[in-house]
Amino acid sequence: MLIVCGLVVVVDQATKGAIIATMVPGERTDLALGVDLARVTNSGIAFGLLDEGSDGLVLAVTIVSLSLVVGWFAFDTTRPWFWLGVGLLTGGALGNLADRIRAGGVTDFIDAPLWPAFNLADVAITGGVIARVAANIPRGEASQVFDARGRIVTPGLIDTHGHVFEQDGAMWFRAT
Repeated sequence: MLIVCGLVVVVDQATKGAIIATMVPGERTDLALGVDLARVTNSGIAFGLLDEGSDGLVLAVTIVSLSLVVGWFAFDTTRPWFWLGVGLLTGGALGNLADRIRAGGVTDFIDAPLWPAFNLADVAITGGVIARVAANIPRGEASQVFDARGRIVTPGLIDTHGHVFEQDGAMWFRAT
């Protein structure tokens, strides 16, 4: 998780630095299919919400959200690929937070039609949410196996009597 987080912050800050060094505020360059490279500053949160809000409120929302994501990970570290989602979310949030602290707003530079401008930190946050949701999707047949009494059988759970259920050579513990 820490490597993913660090990589996101480095790439995000490097791309924003390149945009700041080569474009003036408001400058636009057509890339393809209506997508522009543009230097835009966003002082709000996602999609410009709270743009007129106080800096303290925006920072508080960002820090509380980041704390919840990291706390969530701390209590659920065994789920496959969960670390990827948390690393992407945390890296994206830290990249945008660094901009807010340093410059009072976030530098966005990808401007797609009918969508607010965004940056690579925003892409990482969105990817992190998708990875986090995907980590919660039940896998394989285990989520659909029932015991003789019609109770759902789930891997990793043992009933009060310690009964074990076996199906197709795999060991499943009976849920209570």
